[in-house]
Amino acid sequence: METLERLGITEDVRRLMARYVRYADHQRWQDLANLFTEDGTFTPHKPDGSVWLHMNGREEITATVGASGGPGVTLIHHLFSDEIDVDSETSANGVFAMEDIVTRPEDAELSEAIPFRRMHGFGHYHARFVKTDGSWRIAELTQTRVRLDFTN
Repeated sequence: METLERLGITEDVRRLMARYVRYADHQRWQDLANLFTEDGTFTPHKPDGSVWLHMNGREEITATVGASGGPGVTLIHHLFSDEIDVDSETSANGVFAMEDIVTRPEDAELSEAIPFRRMHGFGHYHARFVKTDGSWRIAELTQTRVRLDFTN
């Protein structure tokens, strides 16, 4: 593969992840889910390495991730320091350092899935990307955590 083609794919994947965090911040859950392949997966982990949630397919991603938002909820996501490896013209992998802040209203109900009113997290997204029908999509997204700070 030529260097220019590899750089083009790298930029396409960066822009895909930039859309992912923008859609999350604006709570555009269906747009976010459409960045995944039809059978894409998203698995966020806790800082101890255990799985927090596991989502299969666009519908489950939309419903589950969308539950973290809502009226009065502010979401902020940042990506840093990407490492993208292009495997072929239709396959790539990447690791993105990330930070996220979730602020929920004071009267927000706490649950086992969302046990906080304010969360400030640090970690990494590990992703596998595929190009299908001319567009790059997320086939697998795993979020690992270095640290999570909760305020109730």
